[in-house]
Amino acid sequence: MHMNRRTVLALAVGAALLASGCTGTGGTSKGADAKAPDDPAKVDGTITVLTHRTDLVQDGTMKKYAAEFNKTYPKVKVEFDGLTDYEGEVKIRMNTENYGDVLMIPAVIEKKDYPKFFASLGSRSERSKKYRFTDYSTVQGKVYGQSPIGVVPGFVYNKKVWSAAGVTDWPTTPAEFLDDLKAIKAKTDAVPYYTNFKDMWPLTQWTNVNGSVGCDPQATTRLAEGNPWAEGADLRVGDTLLHDIVKSDLIEKDPTTTNWEASKPRMAKGRIATMWLGSWAIVQMQDAAKQAGTDPADIGFMPFPAQKNGTFCAVTSPDYQQAVNVHSEHKAAARAWIDWFTDKSGYANANLALSPLKDAPLPDVLGPYEEAGVKLLDIDDTKGAEVKSIDNQSEVGIYKPDYRQELVDLARGARKGSLDDFLTGLGEKWTEAQQNLGS
Repeated sequence: MHMNRRTVLALAVGAALLASGCTGTGGTSKGADAKAPDDPAKVDGTITVLTHRTDLVQDGTMKKYAAEFNKTYPKVKVEFDGLTDYEGEVKIRMNTENYGDVLMIPAVIEKKDYPKFFASLGSRSERSKKYRFTDYSTVQGKVYGQSPIGVVPGFVYNKKVWSAAGVTDWPTTPAEFLDDLKAIKAKTDAVPYYTNFKDMWPLTQWTNVNGSVGCDPQATTRLAEGNPWAEGADLRVGDTLLHDIVKSDLIEKDPTTTNWEASKPRMAKGRIATMWLGSWAIVQMQDAAKQAGTDPADIGFMPFPAQKNGTFCAVTSPDYQQAVNVHSEHKAAARAWIDWFTDKSGYANANLALSPLKDAPLPDVLGPYEEAGVKLLDIDDTKGAEVKSIDNQSEVGIYKPDYRQELVDLARGARKGSLDDFLTGLGEKWTEAQQNLGS
């Protein structure tokens, strides 16, 4: 299972399908509440939990979680339905009332429609005191979902390779980063930067520079209200760096033949130096190192090369948000599962992921970020739905790989044009869509 693929594919599928809508014959505009039960002994019923984690259903891990849950809620039976094509399958089911008791909110559902399909977990003002990511599922002050884990963007890199090139400090500017990659090319046999071009979805990870570059918790609002490719804007800075890496010939020989699964052991063995991904990828690279017989401690993680007042920043973002089906006959049991899974299950620790609990310690994999004083930003997602609408109407696709594939092709000479014209064109499409939606 790749959290990365879940996130970006969900967003890509959602963006592609939003236009066709997912109205659902079973939806109700009235909404409902799924209140936290006071007495665990009184909560009963059988609940079905829909999940994209088919691996954890098949290997029995989810059953173990259910057994632990039953120590607190002995009268609730938890059944799991693992779906390989989660987005496609759940979209169909949501045309009925039968889409489990607990489910991950599919990206295809527009935020404004959450009350039609899901029961409220409480007010944003209350939940935001304890949990991260509440903005992402808030409609009119009520929260409809809760992510059990969060992720942070960064460059996964092989410390041994970077050290062999004479680089021991994290670069603080894009220009420094480019110089470091050039040193890696000159002094080692490693590919300085691996694009994962052919698998496509890793290119969408570059959108996570938004907020990280300018250290701006209002980064999503700026996407909704401004031009993401204006001079100095975060996406322009990130896309320019990607372009310059490729143009400087600091990538694999042929981007059209990259392979995501094969890239993991190659990084572990020091044949690849650097990839822009997210904190979810660290454990996968470390596992690849164990299998390859190399040292997992060689895998490092660094923030985007930009600082504000001498400080690096990195945005936090949620994985799938768990929600209660508004039609569930066992809302108390479903709510109990979500609360327990978020607060008590240890799922975030097991995945070496950022906990949604604001007072939880950072996972070990983010130790380097903590030591270096990297500021983690919880982004205000109030305008998140608006950004998706602009993205769909503009057909730019900031959550899809297409435009960055075009960017890479431009940089490597596979298509004609200049970077400035390309980014200006994206900005024009985006701002035109803003105006159309605002009129």
